[in-house]
Amino acid sequence: MSASLESELKYRAETDATLEALASPPRLGPATLGPANVVEERDRYLDTEGRDLERARWACRLRTREGRSLVSLKGPPQHAAGAALHLRPELEGPANDDPEAASWPPSPARDLLLELTGGAALRERLTLAQSRTEREVAVGKRRVGLLSIDRSCVLHRGREVGVLRVVELELAPDALVAGLDAASLERALAAIPGLTPDPASKLERALALIGEGGA
Repeated sequence: MSASLESELKYRAETDATLEALASPPRLGPATLGPANVVEERDRYLDTEGRDLERARWACRLRTREGRSLVSLKGPPQHAAGAALHLRPELEGPANDDPEAASWPPSPARDLLLELTGGAALRERLTLAQSRTEREVAVGKRRVGLLSIDRSCVLHRGREVGVLRVVELELAPDALVAGLDAASLERALAAIPGLTPDPASKLERALALIGEGGA
């Protein structure tokens, strides 16, 4: 089963002001930033009672956005210490609001999830209620990625336990193949006051807030 390789620069922000400062500038280093598009998302992270996905180093995110549901399976990450670049395999497919994967439309993502879990029932570990500002990123006339500026409330058992402030620049695969200088974008983000490279995923940070192990 073939998964795409997600490549993104990931940072944590100290304050809401740091996030807001990225919503309007027209440029980021050598890149031009498109208009800001604000969307509301709800991400539910699922696993079996026995945490089969965590043990296999995969994560399952069920995202609801603008009335549509999408499942994303993210595999074991590749990340060098101190670096902002995160690489990990990813499969996505259509879903619905039901955490029972067998009820979703067929897709490679659903098939892999059923294989990893042996068809066991899924349960919600936590939810992120997320306000996301998205901006297209271009160098010259080529689209090279999508900048996401996220403020996520971590919900566990119906209670808010904390807030994550995250900035991600997902790099377009075709731009990387064409020789995109990702290091110049990394330097531009690193120069923004209040942003620091984040070695952890959102799920790992959220699990730390609720006192559970990583995934």
